[in-house]
Amino acid sequence: MSSELPPGARAVVVTASNRASAGVYEDRSGQALAAGLRELGFAVDGPHVRPDDVDLLAEVLREAVASGADVVLTTGGTGLSPTDVTPEATREVLEREAPGIAEAVRRYGAATVPTSVLSRGIAGTAGRTLIVNLPGSTGGVKDGLAVLGPLLPHVVSQLRGGDHQA
Repeated sequence: MSSELPPGARAVVVTASNRASAGVYEDRSGQALAAGLRELGFAVDGPHVRPDDVDLLAEVLREAVASGADVVLTTGGTGLSPTDVTPEATREVLEREAPGIAEAVRRYGAATVPTSVLSRGIAGTAGRTLIVNLPGSTGGVKDGLAVLGPLLPHVVSQLRGGDHQA
């Protein structure tokens, strides 16, 4: 598995939050996610803060895919609340699901935060872009990046057409 991010790797961060989109509070999880992706070597666009609305979230995800982003990571909207709709919006955009990624994120967090298993986040690809839903907390974002960090160089290489050599 490749351990170096391919040159020019681009990521887009999307935050799903009614309150952050209305300016009620600062989007800390999106900022943490963007900072973590920069530390991994990505050029980062965002965070793009949107309310918890399937159509608006699907639209920003489609725009990110169309822009040629290698990775799109979302934060927020993955819980059991009636307004948590990020997985539904993501399903509208995905072409292929990658359930092992979302399972790994939940499993990683469960050791210290038992409620992490309540996250409904999903992962998969649309075109040559990986999309992953992460929880809306800074802790959930950090856990997600701990899981994704070692995987992303290989994933980006594969989605760009790399062979299956380790």
